[in-house]
Amino acid sequence: MSYDFKRYLKGHAGVTEEQSERLAKDIYKRSLEANELLLSKGEICKNFFYVEKGLLRFYSIDSAGKEHILEFAPEKWLVVDRASFYFDEPSEFYIDAIEETTVTVLDEEFINIASEISPQFRKYNERILQNHIRHLQKRIGQLIGTSAKERYLDFIEQYKDVTARVPQWMIASFLGITPESLSRIRRELSK
Repeated sequence: MSYDFKRYLKGHAGVTEEQSERLAKDIYKRSLEANELLLSKGEICKNFFYVEKGLLRFYSIDSAGKEHILEFAPEKWLVVDRASFYFDEPSEFYIDAIEETTVTVLDEEFINIASEISPQFRKYNERILQNHIRHLQKRIGQLIGTSAKERYLDFIEQYKDVTARVPQWMIASFLGITPESLSRIRRELSK
């Protein structure tokens, strides 16, 4: 288990050194090149991914071939297709690396053992699930009820270090607008 992930578990989920040692056998690291897939549509998502270094994106592709980015996952973020992971159903989404990325891979066994040996981890896992739902509700509300400018301002607040790391078309995809509309918003804001 990497020092970074061990520190993350201790700081966020209250996992002790002894518990970390017990959990270490149930995880591994994986390195990805830019554009390498971790999950494809139709696969069952068997893992959570903790981003040690790099940047992931979670997205779908519609019948016309257009991408719709639901989430970016920079360093110290967890990403998973929860519906596929928890309900053992084929994913409707993709997860890939935007840049060279190293992830810690956490499988169901890790989640179960961590929840069993650490009540704090169980509470933390519940909290991140609720937080994820909260962010999705906010995102849906923004997509149906706020302007593209407001969504962009929220994006740069939420993803401070991501804005300079991804191409404009990906930000536009996340916001549900065209790259041209995003260019207009950026010009407007720079005045």
